[in-house]
Amino acid sequence: MSRFNQLHTLAACLAVSLPTLADERNAPLTLPTTAITDSRDAQAIDLATPTQAGSRLNLNALETPASTSSLSEAQIIGRNNQTVQDAVTRSPGITFIGTPGDGGTGLSARGFTGQSSVMTLLDGSRMHVGAGTLTYPVDPWMVERIDVIRGPASVLYGEGATGAVVNVIPKKPFTGEIRNHLRLGYGSWDRQQLGLDSGGSLDERLSYRLTLNQQAGNGWVDRTDSRSLTLSAALRFDATDDLSFTLSHERGDAQPANYYGTPLIDSHLRDSLRNKNYNVSNDQQRYHDEWTRLSSDWQISDSLSASNQLYYIKSRRHWRNAESYTWDAQAALVQRGRFMEIRHGQEQVGDRQSFTFDHSLFGLASKTVVGAEYNRIRFTVDSNAPYDDGGRDPLAPWQPAPGSFHSASATRPQTFSKVSTFSLFGENRTQLSDRLSLVTGLRRDQNRLDFHDLSSSTRSDRSLQGGNWRAGLVFAVTDALSLYGQYSTSEDGVGDLLTQRPGDRLDLTEARQTEVGLKQRFWEDRGEWTLAAYHIVKKKLPVYNQVTHDSQQAGQQTSDGLEASVELALGNQWHVSANAALLRARYDDFIELDGNDMPQDRAGKHPQDVPRRTANLWLSKGFGQDLDAGLGLRYVDVRYSSAANDQRVPGYTVVDANIGWQVLPDVRLGLQVNNLFDRVYAQSSYSGEQWLLGAPRSYFATLDYSF
Repeated sequence: MSRFNQLHTLAACLAVSLPTLADERNAPLTLPTTAITDSRDAQAIDLATPTQAGSRLNLNALETPASTSSLSEAQIIGRNNQTVQDAVTRSPGITFIGTPGDGGTGLSARGFTGQSSVMTLLDGSRMHVGAGTLTYPVDPWMVERIDVIRGPASVLYGEGATGAVVNVIPKKPFTGEIRNHLRLGYGSWDRQQLGLDSGGSLDERLSYRLTLNQQAGNGWVDRTDSRSLTLSAALRFDATDDLSFTLSHERGDAQPANYYGTPLIDSHLRDSLRNKNYNVSNDQQRYHDEWTRLSSDWQISDSLSASNQLYYIKSRRHWRNAESYTWDAQAALVQRGRFMEIRHGQEQVGDRQSFTFDHSLFGLASKTVVGAEYNRIRFTVDSNAPYDDGGRDPLAPWQPAPGSFHSASATRPQTFSKVSTFSLFGENRTQLSDRLSLVTGLRRDQNRLDFHDLSSSTRSDRSLQGGNWRAGLVFAVTDALSLYGQYSTSEDGVGDLLTQRPGDRLDLTEARQTEVGLKQRFWEDRGEWTLAAYHIVKKKLPVYNQVTHDSQQAGQQTSDGLEASVELALGNQWHVSANAALLRARYDDFIELDGNDMPQDRAGKHPQDVPRRTANLWLSKGFGQDLDAGLGLRYVDVRYSSAANDQRVPGYTVVDANIGWQVLPDVRLGLQVNNLFDRVYAQSSYSGEQWLLGAPRSYFATLDYSF
């Protein structure tokens, strides 16, 4: 019996046995507020909801001098998002640029791209990025909320946070009766889902949360079967009313659809190649991730609290593919090359301790957070570098022969690196008057790099220091309207610290941002809007060259932009969620070496993978208590795929829709349709001549059972 069928059997047993247990306890069969299947039942996250998005001070958005947004569980699940990245890119100014090489998780924000500039956290903790790749978290089923802070945030989270920080918060234990949510799904290309979400109190001190999600499918591109299994488990012990401990473990095993893109023919996309796979028959792409955390929260007194998180993170990744497909006009064939096999092994141990004080400062009400964080990371890379293909494979464009992986270079251990980081951080909010508050932050990072080149048996080490700060003023014009301004700094590694060769003597890149904005709740709290304007200058940043497949350091890039969002709860169960972003980004100082090592001045050029305009809209309507429908639009402007701006990737607009029917109090049917008008579009680019296309029109039907 297959693993997927075994899980279906387990789900069926749970569906029969758990209601019986509930009946024995005389527990009502109600839809749990912690496992939302109907967005109308969700507890909304608004501008007045305290979050960790922009500060560790537990401020709400109206009190935070930064552009922040939060996505609730109902919004994430109810808007046709298959991945965390899908959900995040429905927030202002963030776009997807992922490829298999970066784990399919790459994002762009405020003119800056990739894992080294747009940081992803899990419950406030980060896995340090190795070789530009991050493969977890991806599954939205295990997510309770996603918080986003746009712009430099290194003062909060350390190097690697210039464009934005995305904090994915998993579902947490809750007190009360045990509640369960089972989802079965089936859709296009044999896509299958089995999801389980269970939580509640085991006794008066102990509570738990368990989520499990199994997915599989055949893929819309030939030979792109995929499957994944995600587990999130947490156990909370309330030792006293003021002290609690939570032990949690997340695990992801994934074999994603192994699709490296579609080649252009004479620089044009041919729709008839949409579902063709040019990869080899024995390709490989597997990810295994584990996060284990022990968290404690202690309310020491009315004015003093402490929190600690001790964590262990592990990732194993394996790729074996032919990744480059180039049109040969003379031979009228596609030439397949870049046969690459790579293995990553990464382990990280860390601890973060913080204290929060409520106090007075010069007679003014004030709140301060101080803390320290330590990480030790080990990262190994095995590969067949220098990736000698031993000859390219000519393929008929419309009938590509699968063939087999071949390389004249053997796969062997290449590098081993160790990085130790130690950080001290602090934040403060002081109420200067009834309406005016000052929010400040400081952080100091010490990084120790130890790099072993196993192929040449050489070793080098280096220390890198970084310091960041932020200062912002918030003026409460009214209790529902805030005006803010802030200045913040950030630092990124050149590429990432785990693969930086200390002998190259590259410093951390530097960024500085000035931002002003408005936030308001209105119409008796049925509506809210935000507006932010920013200016970012980043120096010594790495720029990836898709021809030479390496990064070069630019002197300076500038980004200026506007971001706006609006949420409206209208009459007759209508709800509108909309946002838009305008961006002007350019290289101010960048001399790039082309494929012939000739210097080219790119000053004034637009950064690659960065659209000038983006917009999102989601419109939903309820029909009584049992029926609702939603319609969403996602717009991404034209992007360039090279620093020379000589290769353009067209913009696109994609429409999604869904409908849900509450058949019984504990049973709900749903139907999602993605890419409603079957738009052929490039979601991201692997190179200027090879695009990764978005999926065609597809449907996905779900059955949700709560008990």
